[in-house]
Amino acid sequence: MDDRLLLIFLGAVVGIFSGIAAVGLNRGLIAMSESFAGLHNYWWVFAVPGIGAALSSVFLEKFMKEGAGHGVPEVIYSVSRHGGLLRLRSAFSRLISSCVTIGSGGSAGPEAPVVISGASIGSNIARSFSLNERQRIALVGCGSAGALAAIFNAPITGLVFTIEIILGEWSALTIVPIAVASVAGAQVSRLLQGNQIAFTHLRFDVDITTTLAAVGLAVITAAVSIALTLALRHSHRVSGKIMLPLWLRAFTGGCLVGLIGLMLPEVLGEGYHTIQKMVEGTFTQGLGLVLLLVAAKIIATSFTLGWGGSGGIFAPCLVIGSFTGLMYHRLVDFLWPGLSWVNEGCFALLGMAGLVSGILQAPLTGMFLIIEITGGYETILPLILVSALSTTMCHAWEPASFYFKDLMERGHYLRPRTDAKVLADMSIDELVEKDCMTVSENMLLGDFIKVVQQSHRNYFPVVDKETGELKGMIHLDDIRPYLFDPLLYETVFLEQIMQTDIETVDIHEELSDVLDKMDVRGLFSMPVVANKRFVGMISKATLLDRYRHELIVQTQH
Repeated sequence: MDDRLLLIFLGAVVGIFSGIAAVGLNRGLIAMSESFAGLHNYWWVFAVPGIGAALSSVFLEKFMKEGAGHGVPEVIYSVSRHGGLLRLRSAFSRLISSCVTIGSGGSAGPEAPVVISGASIGSNIARSFSLNERQRIALVGCGSAGALAAIFNAPITGLVFTIEIILGEWSALTIVPIAVASVAGAQVSRLLQGNQIAFTHLRFDVDITTTLAAVGLAVITAAVSIALTLALRHSHRVSGKIMLPLWLRAFTGGCLVGLIGLMLPEVLGEGYHTIQKMVEGTFTQGLGLVLLLVAAKIIATSFTLGWGGSGGIFAPCLVIGSFTGLMYHRLVDFLWPGLSWVNEGCFALLGMAGLVSGILQAPLTGMFLIIEITGGYETILPLILVSALSTTMCHAWEPASFYFKDLMERGHYLRPRTDAKVLADMSIDELVEKDCMTVSENMLLGDFIKVVQQSHRNYFPVVDKETGELKGMIHLDDIRPYLFDPLLYETVFLEQIMQTDIETVDIHEELSDVLDKMDVRGLFSMPVVANKRFVGMISKATLLDRYRHELIVQTQH
């Protein structure tokens, strides 16, 4: 079957299964929310989020053998460094753990779990059909798009998020099957749950005043995005230093969230019901309380995700963004009461776009998500402005977004079709030149000259005959002073003239590091060793020739 047709067909299949997974998580969250609805009158209700976070961490760590996390960075890492390989159990492990965390009141969202679930479905379907790495990555993207499209009923957002965040490139090979998968996932959601947007609102009358005010809102949302990012990272660091089991840390973080929820119940769970009130313009609390809710939701999200809970950051960003937009509207209305301002629900909607765009540094995802989940097409002008400016200001403060920061610090994120990515897709093992003639350290110069006459190389590794350990190297330049004195042929041993202070390459070393060594020391060839045993030589000529072929393969589609 034609490569593109195959990917389109399998993309639809992956999208359907990813959509089913997303609907399953959504139904599970509704069921858990209804189960815990009657517990609000008990004094110990604050411990419920702690119990949920603890159970979630035990399930992931002990049963699934997976660490706590957001899920999306793991998908990005698999695409960047492992050709989209994901374990089958990831298709359901994060769904269960996040359902327990969020359903019990933890401040997190369902989008990251469904993304890793869909990506795992795509990866394992690709493996079952024995597809190559490029095709497997495309199906990972299909799973991500289908799942996100289903959880939000937002097919364009699923497509844009996958291209902008997961894959990091726009390619004709991948965009069509991913689009098909996104449509399939959204259609599954509509069939099983109805075709409805997440948040309904009255039509907003957006004028130039609102558009100009959006500039100030972008500054505020960028600042709040940075604050949320810093809070999450600080929470991770603090919890990591506490010498307690992960489940106990998760329990502690969840209980702290529950205590905040006793006073401010709006911070618990995914918070969509609160967003609906703000978008409709029916949230009656004053400016001071809204400001407090922004800080409280940031803290609650940090305790949930930073201390071992499972879930994503989309939903918290939407809640915090809507609070921020509402706060900004009430502030400007207080400062300039004579102006005719649009309904405050419009600014809640713009705030959501600013937070999502800022923390992810993905303006297209922020714009399309808000348009699709609210139907607020009339806000498109200020929406674009807020998303673009918030992303730009956050990028100026922190070049790496929330999902990419840790990956880039550990060297785990390689952008597609870049020098680092091309080098990462090659290994030293496939570049080693094994036609080298080795010599021993007790060989006489005369015998060595006979070896030179039969070789076409300038370098000769000196190897211990018994252990195979590399002792040194001899270059033809090293023996030039002895060539024209036959009396030395039977008196000079190679151990007397070989270079012992040599730079070697480990067989498992990164090629980018090897090239750096060659450039710094002006070398064109280096010996490769494994456990100190000589394996072969690696040359810059062979490396660059293979590099060119790999670059052609990666850029021909």
